[in-house]
Amino acid sequence: MPLHNVDFDYIVFMNKRFLLVMIVIIINVLHASAQVNPKDSIVFTPIVSTSVSVNFPGGDLVNRFGMNGSLGGAFSFKTRTNWLFGFKYDYIFGKDVKEGQILNQLKTKDGFIINSDGMLSETDLLERGYVLKGIFGRVIPLFGEAKLGPNINSGLFCWIGLGILQHRIHIKSEVPQLQGEYSKGYDRLSNGIAVSEFIGYMYLGNSRMINFYFGFELNQAWTKNRRGYNYDTMSVDEELRFDVLTGFRFGWILPLYKKVPSEFYYN
Repeated sequence: MPLHNVDFDYIVFMNKRFLLVMIVIIINVLHASAQVNPKDSIVFTPIVSTSVSVNFPGGDLVNRFGMNGSLGGAFSFKTRTNWLFGFKYDYIFGKDVKEGQILNQLKTKDGFIINSDGMLSETDLLERGYVLKGIFGRVIPLFGEAKLGPNINSGLFCWIGLGILQHRIHIKSEVPQLQGEYSKGYDRLSNGIAVSEFIGYMYLGNSRMINFYFGFELNQAWTKNRRGYNYDTMSVDEELRFDVLTGFRFGWILPLYKKVPSEFYYN
């Protein structure tokens, strides 16, 4: 449909209706999950979590970046059968960029880059990226007859995920040739379909005060350079990459159920 035929008022109206429906759904979910006691039973609950990780590259990614970190958040639902599903976003950052040769043609014979004022310029290369995925997993609370936590909502925690992984070389420079649209010819922006696996431990306490998870995560992605043309090599890059990230992740969990009020008895 041509752009001039689009009814933007209708789109705004539909977006507002969609937002209203989502708010109603969330309110109903919270109401349905109210007044539960995780100490005595497996509970259904929405979960909001934040996490940090330390990651090590593998596959083709090891030739571009070194060790990095990530900071992320997730929203998911844990069912009354201890299945878990939701979506997760992780922002990737790092300082170890191994492809410094992309700037060689801009350097003087002494290895410096000159800015527009004729002065030596400091240019930093950083790693930036993200992983966005849907996740589906399970909490396994028992090992034989033994509980693996304070209640049957805690235990061995594993998930699989499907989504997208993206990474690029972030260039910090005062040189005009490395700013704005020009930087896209050097940043090696790459993304593609990613799968992930996680195994670890989830702790959901009998109150909402202490809830966390930790474990090992593996991401594999089939990516391509989305810029197409690299200025430094003066060539088109259509190579299919296989990028791997392996890391240790720790997360803090906020379950959104309402706990049962404590009861006090007096003689």
